[in-house]
Amino acid sequence: MSGGVEWALHCCVVLTSVAEPVPAARLAELHEVSPTYLAKQLQALARAGLVFSVQGKSGGYMLSRPPAEITLLDVVEAIDGPEPAFVCTEIRQRGPVATPAEYCTTPCPISRAMDAAESARRASLSSVTIADLAEQVEISSGEGTLNGVAAWLGTGDA
Repeated sequence: MSGGVEWALHCCVVLTSVAEPVPAARLAELHEVSPTYLAKQLQALARAGLVFSVQGKSGGYMLSRPPAEITLLDVVEAIDGPEPAFVCTEIRQRGPVATPAEYCTTPCPISRAMDAAESARRASLSSVTIADLAEQVEISSGEGTLNGVAAWLGTGDA
């Protein structure tokens, strides 16, 4: 997964704590990341319908639906696309001792193992929501952490 996934997930968690739009530049400052690169990640989240942007002086980004309805898989696919991590190219049918095509009627063991891993990855990412992550932030970083972030952002809490 790309680094943009991490950035996007952190922003989604932060956006659970706010009642007003947060400018991309302010989110970049909070995380000490490139404003330009983060803006691209936020735009990808917006295209996927996970956040929306508000234009104008008090504009910025907000979650477009409840955090319990946004999964990690939603964010990963918004940033990196829906393609699987592994794509079989039937390498077994190449080279000096290639397996003849007529023997390749089912996926090879490598492809089957990677398909199973992909299914497990997708199931795992689908089972965790942004709300779950926000709850874990409060547990691991201390109760009120996200309210403190909201206060730092100057938006108040949701």
